[in-house]
Amino acid sequence: KVDGLVKKPFVIDHDALLSRFPLEERIYRLRCVEAWSMVVPWVGFELAALIKQADPLMSAKYVAFETLYDPEQMPGQKSKRIGGGIDYPYVEGLRIDEAMHPLTLLSVGLYGKTLPPQNGAPIRLVVPWKYGFKSIKSIVSIELVEKMPPTTWNRLAPDEYGFYSNVNPDVDHPRWSQASERRITSGGLFTRNRIPTEMFNGYGEEVASLYR
Repeated sequence: KVDGLVKKPFVIDHDALLSRFPLEERIYRLRCVEAWSMVVPWVGFELAALIKQADPLMSAKYVAFETLYDPEQMPGQKSKRIGGGIDYPYVEGLRIDEAMHPLTLLSVGLYGKTLPPQNGAPIRLVVPWKYGFKSIKSIVSIELVEKMPPTTWNRLAPDEYGFYSNVNPDVDHPRWSQASERRITSGGLFTRNRIPTEMFNGYGEEVASLYR
């Protein structure tokens, strides 16, 4: 569902989505807030293409996303996290100029195959210059709004997870440094090989102007 501050709200199913928007492969760096990274060949289309079809109003300043809430399919939604609880459904948000940026992708696949459940099937967001948790999975609702929408991790721990959460090696997480990262290649998650983290995850030339 795409609605909110738009002239043409609509609901579209997965098959129609795939036929309406030509798919392409985008190879992006992915940087997790937990200081590991990898390179992923996503398959998808620009989020801007979907939003334009809804014809946003001038009053739309932000884009709010909501994930599927179905505890039967997703048993983890039945329980609470240790030390605090997530209020499901999972929600995220972007400023509208971030959402309309050419790098912002709606992904339906990776490695040339259909997106598997653990990676956010059937459709997920990919914002490569932000920490990975901003790339919400299993999206069922996109709403254009006037005010900054709540986001799950910012609501749960605002001192650790900001709304913007752009990759920044100069701003540490309260519990670890963000100056370097473990690049997951053949060494797996626990490889000791570390590389310097780049501002905006290396996409500064394309996106830094958004944050003057």
